[in-house]
Amino acid sequence: MTFQKIKSIKRIKEPTTVYNFHVPGPESFLANGVVTHNCYVPRQKGFANPITTFVNIEQVTAFLKRHATKQGMKLEPTAPDEDLWVYELGCNSDMSIDAAISDNVRDMVELFRTIPNAKCTWATKWVNRDLLEYDPLGKTRIRFSLMPHKMSKLVDVRTSPISGRIAAINDFVEAGYEVNVNFSPVIVQDGFLDDYDELFEEVNDSLGERAKAQLEAEIIFLTHNAALHDVNLQWHPKAEEVLWTPHNQETKVSGGGGVNVRYKVRLKQPLVAQFGERLKAKMPYCPVRYAF
Repeated sequence: MTFQKIKSIKRIKEPTTVYNFHVPGPESFLANGVVTHNCYVPRQKGFANPITTFVNIEQVTAFLKRHATKQGMKLEPTAPDEDLWVYELGCNSDMSIDAAISDNVRDMVELFRTIPNAKCTWATKWVNRDLLEYDPLGKTRIRFSLMPHKMSKLVDVRTSPISGRIAAINDFVEAGYEVNVNFSPVIVQDGFLDDYDELFEEVNDSLGERAKAQLEAEIIFLTHNAALHDVNLQWHPKAEEVLWTPHNQETKVSGGGGVNVRYKVRLKQPLVAQFGERLKAKMPYCPVRYAF
């Protein structure tokens, strides 16, 4: 698969008929990783993460600038950042992949260079070295998602290898990015904590002192849902053997009203604590921004 950058977008004001093709049950709006729908695709759909481009990038950037201005200077530290307001980008896609086909991501990085009280951030499973030329001046935080190699090969399809993500951290720090690690999703199975010990050691051995000095981590245990489970069974049932485990999961209603499943609280709470302890033992310089 190759990516070609969009050279131009032409607005057409004439009446146009748009056709949507539907299938019974949950829809991913993707075919072999290609977006086949004309609207935004909810995150965590099956088959692949969608690629996002915006035809109204000028309006988006103008709104963000106005919003940050209204926020004013940050007077008290919070978990996302001690000094700056943090804007999460790309909740429905991977911004590092989006950057391969359009300049939207460069526009965002350039925008936040100019906003004195804010920075932007996104999580990624893709190493796009073109981003090294964006000159973020410390105002963009990239969070590389990491999990043990064996598990990644099973569930992280069509993404950069874990070793490649780890190897890229030093380079992105040198290029002016703040780089964090995102241990997500943490999938519980026999021996998983030992697998993470090996991952922590690999990260520790790979990072230079400058990268270590600025590193922070997020720990997010797996959350799943029945609709996505049904979709995934059609194309990647082997992954669902470790993702959908009713014997140790329970229903959870999210803040947005979605019905998901997560690991049972009695199981999860001590595991989150043990995970944090093991991370601290292997990477004592790496504080945890949040864990759940």
